[in-house]
Amino acid sequence: MQRRLLILAAALIAVLMLVLPLVVVFTEALSAGPGRIVEALSDPDAQAAIWLTIEVAAISLTVNTIFGLAAAWCITKHDFPLRGLLVTLIELPLSVSPVVSGLVWMLVFGAQGWLGPWLRGHGIGIVFALPGVVLATIFVTFPFVVRPLLPLMQSQGREQEEAAALLGAGLWRTLWHVTLPEIRWGLLSGILLCNARAMGEFGAVAVVSGHIPGATETMPLRIEALYNDFQGAAAFAMAALLAALALLTLAAKAFLEARTGRLAGPG
Repeated sequence: MQRRLLILAAALIAVLMLVLPLVVVFTEALSAGPGRIVEALSDPDAQAAIWLTIEVAAISLTVNTIFGLAAAWCITKHDFPLRGLLVTLIELPLSVSPVVSGLVWMLVFGAQGWLGPWLRGHGIGIVFALPGVVLATIFVTFPFVVRPLLPLMQSQGREQEEAAALLGAGLWRTLWHVTLPEIRWGLLSGILLCNARAMGEFGAVAVVSGHIPGATETMPLRIEALYNDFQGAAAFAMAALLAALALLTLAAKAFLEARTGRLAGPG
């Protein structure tokens, strides 16, 4: 009886907190008809927000994949001073509010920040421009690639890499032929999580972007702007698109996890 009550409680919480919001978003988006969705997503500012979100997510994924893989390699395959500090710094974006991280970038690169006057004097724009949006997104999404890799690479050990080095394999050859085949599914899972987080980031981007329509307004910021401007149908159309992208990412992640389980099962 207690087991059934716990299952029922978990199911109700999942429906109320996860399923119901998605149903409301898609219902509201479709309430005005498919033509209204097409019209809302065809708006130039909406198109700019969509492409900016894709561009920022692509840049963030590339940077976080490279540095995430390098950080995981250093932590699991080498012993060095302050190794624990590096692990703590990787977890930092998860414990710091995204708004605070955005304010930090403003303090450093803003017009009245530490480097702001020098950047302005040389015609370089960071905040209220694409670089600021990218920096904010990279910061908040950095742990999502590293975290799935750490336990996989720790369980992998160092013996195979050491054997490859003894046989004369270089760093890149060892990484490509020895390390990556064992962690590829975890790496792809981390990339998908990073992508979902990058597309949905709001707090840090809201601080550094300046909310400039057609220039620095990502999809989440565009949704807020439309809703505040009493354009509910357009806001829900954009929200439905963003939710659909998130669901596709979730489906891909579930597929990777299932495939990983099948590959690991027979062993």
